[in-house]
Amino acid sequence: MKPVHWLDDMQPGEAVGLGGAKIGRLVEMMAAGVHVPRGFVVGVDAYRAHCQVTGLDERIDAALAPLPPDAGEDRVAAAADEIRAAFEATALDSELAGEIGKAYQELTDRCQQSDLPVAVRSSATGEDSSDASFAGIFETYLGVSGPDAVLESVRACWTSLFTPRALSYRLQRGISHHAMPMAVGVLELIQARASGVAFSVHPITGKRDRMVVEGSWGWGEAVVQGLVTPDHAEIGKSDARVLRYDTARKETISEFDNAAGRVTESAMPEELREARAVDDDQLHAITAAVRSIEEHYGHPVDVEWVIHQGHQPGDPACIVQSRPVTVAAQEPEDAPTGWNSAAFAGKYAFGGKK
Repeated sequence: MKPVHWLDDMQPGEAVGLGGAKIGRLVEMMAAGVHVPRGFVVGVDAYRAHCQVTGLDERIDAALAPLPPDAGEDRVAAAADEIRAAFEATALDSELAGEIGKAYQELTDRCQQSDLPVAVRSSATGEDSSDASFAGIFETYLGVSGPDAVLESVRACWTSLFTPRALSYRLQRGISHHAMPMAVGVLELIQARASGVAFSVHPITGKRDRMVVEGSWGWGEAVVQGLVTPDHAEIGKSDARVLRYDTARKETISEFDNAAGRVTESAMPEELREARAVDDDQLHAITAAVRSIEEHYGHPVDVEWVIHQGHQPGDPACIVQSRPVTVAAQEPEDAPTGWNSAAFAGKYAFGGKK
């Protein structure tokens, strides 16, 4: 089995098995006509082979075997440290490293940018499933540039399977680490004019006749970190009519600093603080994608979206992730009417390592 797979070469029926949940869903959305970032995935078979050939499987088993489901924080942290040290001390096979480096170079050619900054995203099997959401547990690295840095980020994503939080989650639910191999996506970094989240149903009231879009200028880190309150819009599902748009005062913006090679936060320009971050055309682009994704899966979804800096009227929104809605109210009429963006922001993967 080849270790690297291009998203546009993968078939929807095989995508989750080869590329994990996050990357698999990108491939499935592509098949539904949704615009997603270009890129490739280091498949789960590459992770399995790395762990088997290097003896990491045995070292992981030895570290985890003494831990009961209710292991205390100190014991879990000690096991996590031992496993992380083992991963860091184990070099990638030269053939695998060469394949990843070659794919990264091809991605820079496709995007016509040398030393292309990319997002390196963990994509474990079973992640973001409706019955066991691992959202936010595994790592994403943003603004990674150059083949050596990509290789290190791939290995770091593999290692994030064994953070104390991830270990505790699996131990408490009786999930074997062998049952959750890690794929890693390497995706072009979308330079964001605005970004945010969207729901195909109202996540507070449970109403299915409207969609909700929240967003702010720049990247989504400021929202995730609670540094900014995003704009809030509600759009009718049947007629795409904007039913409500609440413009927040946005004090902070997250942007990619090319010189520093990372995402940074700074004061929002005064002229943008009380300006709409998402215009009607962009709302329609976002909600068109959301409707297509919901129709494709046959159930309500929430998504992460990005509007590119060069977005023109009629252009599609870029969708970087989707998952089943897990927060819609069961009794819509009795649901609270308040909205707390920070309560939802922590779910999303904008908050990667910087």
